[in-house]
Amino acid sequence: MPKLTVVEHPLVQHKLTLMRERETSTASFRRLLREISLLLAYEVTREMPMTTRMIETPICPMEAPQIEGKKLALVSILRAGNGLLDGILDLIPAARVGFVGLYRDPDTLQPVQYYFKVPAELGDRVTIVVDPMLATGNSSAKAVSLLKEAGARDIRFLCLLAAPEGIARMQAAHPDVPIVTAAVDSHLDDHGYIVPGLGDAGDRMFGTK
Repeated sequence: MPKLTVVEHPLVQHKLTLMRERETSTASFRRLLREISLLLAYEVTREMPMTTRMIETPICPMEAPQIEGKKLALVSILRAGNGLLDGILDLIPAARVGFVGLYRDPDTLQPVQYYFKVPAELGDRVTIVVDPMLATGNSSAKAVSLLKEAGARDIRFLCLLAAPEGIARMQAAHPDVPIVTAAVDSHLDDHGYIVPGLGDAGDRMFGTK
């Protein structure tokens, strides 16, 4: 599929298996999500605009590479996106952070917005949207639409698991947005959950039901 990257690194796949297991504790789930987010962040930031500047090493001057432009923006789709967000901030602590509050109506499976707060000047920033699960794709597509309305132009979407239905929905709504994920699972069940999946990422992360 165009604009879709599945990260098949052995460490990513091993940690994902541990997260899928029913017996994995809340504390372990949070730790694993933080760890796997670092590995996924490496892939989603692979194509970043670069420039150079002169620096002084202990030996001599050199023209050294650095990321070009304004600090990138990380946007978490609440609440489960915060699990990925925390790990990526370990890697990119200077990133600007935004939040999109959406919940899925249990009857229609459509997203309902309740919060939106993002950094300024999104048009000049690489914007990475994070949410562990790309299930129906409705909430993710809505979040990206809101970010485009706020001026974002270079948007990437990072998730832990994706369903084919969610990928199709996102690519239909936003064919310009690359998707990076650790796995594409089989399908959605009648309740809109990814199969085989790992359950509700937010509940498993925060110990709620």
